[in-house]
Amino acid sequence: MKITFITHSTCLLEIKGEHILVDPFISSNSFFNKNYSFEKYVKSLKKLDYILVTHAHYDHVSDVEFFSKKFNNILLISNYEISNYFNKRGVKTNGINYGSFIPFSFGRLKYTWAIHSSVFNDGTYGGNPGGFLIHTKEGNIYISGDTSVTNEMKIIPKFGKLNISILPIGGKYTMDIEEAIIASNLLKCEKILGVHYDTFSDIEIDKDEAINKFKENGKKLFLLKFGESLII
Repeated sequence: MKITFITHSTCLLEIKGEHILVDPFISSNSFFNKNYSFEKYVKSLKKLDYILVTHAHYDHVSDVEFFSKKFNNILLISNYEISNYFNKRGVKTNGINYGSFIPFSFGRLKYTWAIHSSVFNDGTYGGNPGGFLIHTKEGNIYISGDTSVTNEMKIIPKFGKLNISILPIGGKYTMDIEEAIIASNLLKCEKILGVHYDTFSDIEIDKDEAINKFKENGKKLFLLKFGESLII
């Protein structure tokens, strides 16, 4: 399993030869476009099979339709309301909800709890926000989505040991560093990929301090730059 950080909460997962884009927010992301080119990034992508969307906020869904049109057979997996919203716009979707694991070509996926909000820019209700728990033969990964720390996180490791968790750490709208450490303890997970920080001025963090705080608690926090990857 390979995890490549793109920007904000956008990551690319490569599992069993399948390419899975999480929460695409690139073309309208001014933080990304100060230093990188959306056009060059798109040209570098040869294959996309799935898009995962945790909730309806613009900084998680803005490029769904673009990538759907570029990669004709791509499948969007999200909650029922978000899936219906994009299906009406010609996107191939698979609507799910809080429930059992569902088999896909890359492994088994479960929609998980999140404490947040979820609404599209046009005011359309985006259903309940969530995250994803992915179990594969290559390893298990938890993507929390935008959330505060929640007691339900302690249920996640009961389904199987996590190799890594992707958690927001910027604060204000989501967990901050301290809360993400608490979350990692509930998840019984030692490796954390931090996301949802620095994109906007009110979620800027001290990266060295964040890494050290996780280290003091026996955890490894990864803060990747665009294009950097982790192999699980």
